[in-house]
Amino acid sequence: MKLAMFAAASAALCQAAIAAVPAYDTLISHRGESIDAPENTLPAYRTAVERGFGFECDIYLSKDGRVFTFHDPDLKRTTAGANTNLCGSVTWDEVSKLDVGSWGKWKEDTRFAGTRPALLEEVLELARDGRKIYVEVKTGPKIVPYIKKVFDSQKKANPENTLFISFNADSCVALKKQMPEYKVYLLLNCKTGWKKDAKPIKLSTVLAKLNKYKPDGLDLRFDPEIVTDEWFKAVKDAGFEFHVWTLDDLDVALEAFKRGAQTVTTNCAKKLLDEYNERNAAK
Repeated sequence: MKLAMFAAASAALCQAAIAAVPAYDTLISHRGESIDAPENTLPAYRTAVERGFGFECDIYLSKDGRVFTFHDPDLKRTTAGANTNLCGSVTWDEVSKLDVGSWGKWKEDTRFAGTRPALLEEVLELARDGRKIYVEVKTGPKIVPYIKKVFDSQKKANPENTLFISFNADSCVALKKQMPEYKVYLLLNCKTGWKKDAKPIKLSTVLAKLNKYKPDGLDLRFDPEIVTDEWFKAVKDAGFEFHVWTLDDLDVALEAFKRGAQTVTTNCAKKLLDEYNERNAAK
């Protein structure tokens, strides 16, 4: 009995020892360091790089075949209503004339006035060893050959510093087929919808999707009331990586790491890391 208890305690200690913590390579800046620069812009991505973090970006395909960064399916929100068209219905020439640096809280911050969406090739210029760029594919698999073309024409991004994430399972499959050397994570919400009263998704549903589409890992919206230790163990035991998003509270991020998250995506990577380091220093 004592031997069994010792073995269990040792296993727990080993698991705790290898658990990730907030660090430059485990915190991913969501849409760049979007707390301090307009989301999905080169200033936001560069801020993440300058601060030492990897970052996430969202991409769409323009009407004339250019891959550019944008989050919403239409252009309205971050252009302050200057253009309300769908991202896929406009040409790159139209997109390149948009100001996405003067909306919301950035309206009075002239540092970013005139900032346009970025092309994927511009984003990949920021790729570097030791950090990851998470490229979120916001569309169906039609975009994948265009992504591949961009990657084939550049030299900085590689499977060690860049990977793909997507809610679109068909896009995940196409990416693994056409760019098999790159990791792909399936994005999922931990609930069945986005409203507050949406029901939790079942772990069995998550595992079924992973086993069906065969990505390299899962990138899941983390809710500590839903995503228990069992989830992390089951997903990892099935052979998949486990990453979470988008956490701006240090305590919640620490809980995610404790349960087994390999990376945490956040809008404020520097703030979280600074707070974590200050807590440790105080101890």
